[in-house]
Amino acid sequence: MGQIVYYDPFPTIEKCSSNGRENQTVIADMDGTLLRDRSLFPYFALLAFEAGGVLRLLFLLLLSPIAGLLYCFVSEAAGIRVLIFATVVGMRVTEVESVARAVLPKFYATDIHPETWRVFSAFGRRCVITRKPRIMAEPFLKEYLGVDNVIGTEICMWRDRATGLVSRPGVLVEDNKADALRKAFGEKMPEIGLGSMETDYPFMKLCQEAYVVSQKNVKPLNRHRLPKPIVFHDSRLVQQPTPLTALFIVLWIPFGFILACLRIAAGSLLPMPWVRNAFWALGVRVIVKGTPPPPAQQSANQSGVLFVCSHRTLLDPIFLSVALGRPIAAVTYSLSCLSEFLSPIKTVRLTRDRSKDAVMIKELLREGDLVICPEGTTCREPFLLRFSSLFAELTDQIVPVAMENHMTMFHGTTATGWKGMDPFYFFMNPSPIYEVTYLNKLPAKLTCTGGKSSHEVANYIQRIIASTLSYECTTLTRTDKYRALAGNDGAVASKPKVAKRKIMGC
Repeated sequence: MGQIVYYDPFPTIEKCSSNGRENQTVIADMDGTLLRDRSLFPYFALLAFEAGGVLRLLFLLLLSPIAGLLYCFVSEAAGIRVLIFATVVGMRVTEVESVARAVLPKFYATDIHPETWRVFSAFGRRCVITRKPRIMAEPFLKEYLGVDNVIGTEICMWRDRATGLVSRPGVLVEDNKADALRKAFGEKMPEIGLGSMETDYPFMKLCQEAYVVSQKNVKPLNRHRLPKPIVFHDSRLVQQPTPLTALFIVLWIPFGFILACLRIAAGSLLPMPWVRNAFWALGVRVIVKGTPPPPAQQSANQSGVLFVCSHRTLLDPIFLSVALGRPIAAVTYSLSCLSEFLSPIKTVRLTRDRSKDAVMIKELLREGDLVICPEGTTCREPFLLRFSSLFAELTDQIVPVAMENHMTMFHGTTATGWKGMDPFYFFMNPSPIYEVTYLNKLPAKLTCTGGKSSHEVANYIQRIIASTLSYECTTLTRTDKYRALAGNDGAVASKPKVAKRKIMGC
C-alpha cells in the first residue's frame, strides 16, 4: 500500500443510530474504542504476573521504558513488540490461554465504553480488531460480548511455547489493520467501523460508515448490562496494575510475605482468645456483627451448633473462630497439606460420599460446634453459589453466618494456582478486613424437624445470607466454577488419611 492519506475526522459515535442494525455487521477497535483505556500495559502486566510470577512482572517493568521510548519516537508497533516479548517469551501457550480465559475477562468487563456498547450491541454480527495478541482478547470477546470474529496480532509459537516474536504481518496498527480487514472480509466490508485514533483510520475508511469514539472521560458500562455476568474469575491481583501499582507490588511482595508469616504464626500459635487482638496489632481487622450462640454443653448431652457460612476464602472457619474467641472444627472439601498444617483449628476432609459424610458430620456435632461452607468452593463476586442440602438433614441447631472480606492488593483464593499460597496472599494485603455477621438461629419450624425438606432449608439459608450481604443467589456449583476457570470439574484426587493432630492455638 502507498502512504496513508488521512481524511477529515469522522463523525463521533454519539451521532450513530443503533436502530435497525440487526442484519448488519460492525467492526470495532478494542483498546480506546470498545474499552475506554487505550493502554495495553495493565493486561500485559496481569498476564506476566499470573502466568510468570513476580520476576516476570519485574522483567516487564524493566523493559517498559524502552517500549515507551520506541512507541513515542520510532513506531507504535515497535513499542508493542517489546511489551509482547517481555510478557510471553518462553511462556507455555496453555498458560497464556488460561490467563486469558480466567483472569483478563473481569478486568476487561470493568472498562467497557458505554457509548460504544450502545452501538456495538445493536448489530447482528459483531467483530473486533485489536493491536494486542488475539489469544489475550478472544476468550472474553466471544464468551461475554457475543463477538463473532476477533482479528488480532498473532504471536509465534515453538513447541507449545511463545517465542515472544510476532507473526506476519506484524502488530495490527495502521495499514496492517486495513490489510487484515481486507483479508477477513474480502469484497463485502462491514457496514460500520468504530475507532478512536488516527491509526484506526485506514481500516475505518474501508467500512460503509465510520465513527470516532472520543477519548473524554466517561464512566464505564455497568457490568449488569453485559450479555453474560462474570461470576467467576481467578486473578491474584485485586486491582488493574498500572505501571506505578505494578512497581509497588514488586517492591511490596518481599515485605508482605514476611508480614503474612507473622500474621499466620500469630493465628496458629497463640490461644484463640488472644488472636483477635494480635491480628489488630498486625493490621488485620475483624468486624463482628450479631450475637453468636453460647458453646454447646457436652455434659447436658447437647448437640453442637452447626454454623453455616458463605464461602469467601479458606480462612472463613478460622475467622469465625477468631470472632467467637474459641476454636471451632471445620469440614472441608479440599485443602492443601500446607494449609492443613498451618490451620489453628481442627479440619476434617469430606469424602463427597453423601452417606459417609453424613456419619462424619453427625459425629463431629456430638463432639461440639462445627462450621461448614455448603457452597463447596469460594466465589469472589457478590454471588452465592448453590448450597448443598446435606447439612440440613443432620441437625436442627443451625446458625447462618454471613462472611465477607475486603482486600486491596491480593485475592486470597485461586482455582488454577497452588492453593497452599491462598492464606499467604490474603495476609500479604496491607490491611485486610474480615466481617463476620451472625444471623438468628434457625427456628424449629424452618428446619427438617419442623417439616421442611432439606432443599427448602438450604435455599432459605442461602437467601437470608444473600439478603444480608446484598448478594445474588445462583444455582451454580463448584463444578461450574472449575469448568469455567480451569477447564476441569475441580475433582481432587483422594489422599491418604493422616492421624489427627493436636489442635494448635487451643
